[in-house]
Amino acid sequence: MTLRPSWQVVRLADVCEYVTVGHVGPMADQYVDTGVVFLRSQNVQPFRLDLRDVKYIPPDFHRKLRKSALSGGDVVIVRTGYPGTAAVVPRIFPEANCADLVILRPGRRLDPWFLACIFNSSWGKGAVSGSLVGVAQQHFNVSVAKNLRVALPPITIQQRIAGILSAYDDLIENNTRRIAILEEMTRRLFDEWFVHFRFSGHETAKLVDSPLGPLPETWSIKSLAFVCEQPNGIQTGPFGSQLHQSDYTPLGVPVVMPKNLIGLRIVEDGIARIPEELAEQLSRHRMEVGDIVYGRRGDIGRRAFISKRESGWFCGTGCLRLRPNGQKIEPRFLFDALGLRATDGAIKGRAQGATMPNLSSGAMAGVPILYPPRTLQRRYGQIVEENAQLCAILSVANVRLAASRDLLLPRLISGEIDLAAADRLPEAAD
Repeated sequence: MTLRPSWQVVRLADVCEYVTVGHVGPMADQYVDTGVVFLRSQNVQPFRLDLRDVKYIPPDFHRKLRKSALSGGDVVIVRTGYPGTAAVVPRIFPEANCADLVILRPGRRLDPWFLACIFNSSWGKGAVSGSLVGVAQQHFNVSVAKNLRVALPPITIQQRIAGILSAYDDLIENNTRRIAILEEMTRRLFDEWFVHFRFSGHETAKLVDSPLGPLPETWSIKSLAFVCEQPNGIQTGPFGSQLHQSDYTPLGVPVVMPKNLIGLRIVEDGIARIPEELAEQLSRHRMEVGDIVYGRRGDIGRRAFISKRESGWFCGTGCLRLRPNGQKIEPRFLFDALGLRATDGAIKGRAQGATMPNLSSGAMAGVPILYPPRTLQRRYGQIVEENAQLCAILSVANVRLAASRDLLLPRLISGEIDLAAADRLPEAAD
């Protein structure tokens, strides 16, 4: 990146109050249902925090981790996995802590949003990837972050640049909120009909006992194997011997891994890719519309529905691909039924391994699935599909907005583009 000569080049350590790293170590036994917000790498998206899959820790444990406590205006940077992605902690934010994130607290000469712009730019990503340390797992080191040299314009210019780019993020955030509302409508409808049994005609329905609890007598329980295609309706992603780290490329077919499954959607930021030719060689792992991709390692229960946009994408090594039989079950219904508390518990109970829980296709075959009458499933599927299509339109709009922002970003932080012209660009992109 060509830098404007009049801008001062500084070390981050000289313009930040401090640079440190979040807690590094085992955490699973510390999580609680409510408490202090605890951020991890999957909560850090470019410029913003994603709290759909956030964890919580007890207040007393938070006080022990004073070094990694967060304040409004801090910039958090992913340290491992997809290192370099940066987000700003909002000024108005609840008490929070974090794990395995680099934390920078900008001083008076550095705007937090401008700092996030630097790291999220192609220049910033290149600088981070070129300075990773470690053998077993490479990571973005704190000392490297301190010594990173960046071009620093006057604070007023920083704020103008951040304001232009944040306009894109405001549009993205607005679409994200609309998606959340539509998804909440779907969740409430599912609960109304299939948890509380307040579907049309429920007044005359008699409840009977079942392995999943009391159910209307016309409903039943089927195995996951029964409602999926045969013989390979439940299939794990490729083994490590089939897909190697060296096979991944900057462009190509997206490979969905558990870390990409956030908030019941596939988050494309930083997603791995493989060449089209390799994807065709392993075509049994490519996904189709109506499939369900399910995380089978670690944090069991993550999943996403495959729409037209993701058709042809690849089921990664740490995931299962479920292919519903449309003659036996409504795919949208099955996707939501997998989240029922009893079903979720039955799946997690089948996971093997103390260090890293792991599901096999055989273990998933016998999972009990709620099975209402097909007419009720179809009515639900029709309603949900309308909401899903609106969500898909908004998601595509967000991808385009993010692409426009990312093209503009390096030209702004280098001083290459005129700020007056850039002010008008977000309006055109909306």
